[in-house]
Amino acid sequence: MLKTLGFMSPLTVAALLCAQSQTQPEMTTSNSVPTFSSRVNLVMVPVVVRDKTGRAVGNLKQEDFQLFDKGKIQIVSRFSVESPQNPKVPATVTREEDAERGKTFSESAPRSATLPERFVAYVFDDIHTSQADLARTRIVAQKHLDETLDPASRVAIFTTSGQHTLDFTDDRDKLRQGIAKIQLTSLVRSVVGDCPAVDFFMADDVENKHDSGAFQVLLDETYVCASLDPKKPSDFELANTLVKSATRQGLNEGEENSRLALTTLRDIVRRMTAAPGARTIVLLSPGFFLTPDLRLQENEVMDRAIKGNVTISAVDARGLFAIIPGGDASTGRVSISGLGAAMRSALDRDAQLANADIMAEFADATGGTFFHNDNGLLEGLKLVAAQPEYMYVLGFAPQNLKLDGGYHALKVSLKAKGYDLKARRGYYAPLHLNNPEEEAKQEISEAFFSREELVEIPIELRLQFFKSDQLRAKLTVVTKLDVKPISFRRADDRNANKVTVVAGAFDRNGNYVAGVQQVVDLHLRDQTLAAAQTSGITVRSILDLTPGSYFVRVVVRDSEGQKMAARNGVIEIPY
Repeated sequence: MLKTLGFMSPLTVAALLCAQSQTQPEMTTSNSVPTFSSRVNLVMVPVVVRDKTGRAVGNLKQEDFQLFDKGKIQIVSRFSVESPQNPKVPATVTREEDAERGKTFSESAPRSATLPERFVAYVFDDIHTSQADLARTRIVAQKHLDETLDPASRVAIFTTSGQHTLDFTDDRDKLRQGIAKIQLTSLVRSVVGDCPAVDFFMADDVENKHDSGAFQVLLDETYVCASLDPKKPSDFELANTLVKSATRQGLNEGEENSRLALTTLRDIVRRMTAAPGARTIVLLSPGFFLTPDLRLQENEVMDRAIKGNVTISAVDARGLFAIIPGGDASTGRVSISGLGAAMRSALDRDAQLANADIMAEFADATGGTFFHNDNGLLEGLKLVAAQPEYMYVLGFAPQNLKLDGGYHALKVSLKAKGYDLKARRGYYAPLHLNNPEEEAKQEISEAFFSREELVEIPIELRLQFFKSDQLRAKLTVVTKLDVKPISFRRADDRNANKVTVVAGAFDRNGNYVAGVQQVVDLHLRDQTLAAAQTSGITVRSILDLTPGSYFVRVVVRDSEGQKMAARNGVIEIPY
């Protein structure tokens, strides 16, 4: 083409280009299956603010907050207030064959569809919880669900070992059966009865921190449990060997068990990110210990949860606990006396606090609640399963960020005094940044799996279905865009922009069923743009479904102004 143009006069080339401009279509649409990923460049910081009475505060503005990254104040570029009480606006529902005549049959659709508004995943720690505590938490959790499960909630049952899983449902019988199946996992070897009995915290103290006092405590316990005489050189050597072997084994197995629990939590967060509503994880656990090497994995779980709007709350399965000198029967330890007994009690106390730290960190980072040191587990479950009435989400793009994976401590403060504030404690820097195209995909993904309605671009949403037979139906999602707020880029004699429309459907349990992404390439003449600003632009998305109840989500984003819109709808396609 270029060679051909080279033999033409400038006048001829200009005429040809003008003709091409005149014949270029003003609007083209390409369809594809949407792909979703999570944002990594924008750091999101959930914040829960409570007054002196403990009630969540929801009337604060962006200017009321200050956000510091490594002590340096940051510019908050995203600010939102999330509340489970926010009303969801259903779209108009029409039959496809009636659409041409403008008739609606909204009375045929459910006025309050029993589609889920919130998703709660109960995660039982079957790796670290004692048999007695696990049995008690099962009973309490079942009673809690019997009393609180409502039509708008979906519940899933998971275990940290990954051995028992029940996906989101509102079927009470299935939930009872799922909870009843939970037992201590056979994948994990108990230290009860070992000589000496060494848990992960103690093993780390001896192996990694080289604590001679902790080593002596284990040595003294070994003399007793193995009936050895410390005055005999051969018994002394044997006791040393037993302690070293037990600490190495305790370290390896403890690390494996904690890593497994974190991996399972990460996978649960990933699963919940696709749930179209409020998302809460309730971890029922005594907690577990993390070495510095495992902190990166812990941060990954928190980071995924924050970006996926997943709140992680926790209930200490031990209830009100006290350190018993010499340990109780569940520890499998022998009792020693004197200075060694006092040191063992101090180590046990430190271990209990270290184990609980992870649950507090998850709750603080994601806007959740940590219920601990209290035997009222039923009340605790009611407390933590309920999301805060209000939660602020502050987003900022770190300035001069080094892509080194380094840890950044965060601090959020309020200009006003007299409030209790919980917020994310820090984050790890990424190793690379996304390009603008990837950023756009991630922004659409985050909006699509949210329930928040965005109005930067006003849109109208209509849902039309047509049943081809008893088992198949086509749902047409009609999205009408008001283009007046949209900016256009001047390209020759046209007004250019690219609008992405993603429409998708979720079933009654919140599972993503189908979706379509349409990219509308606009090259509008001035007169066409003027007409569009009066009448709007309509985009039709068609989804293949089966009869049933569906939650429909539509997200719109333009490339020039990067404005967004999002609407919700519900529809029931009768069998």
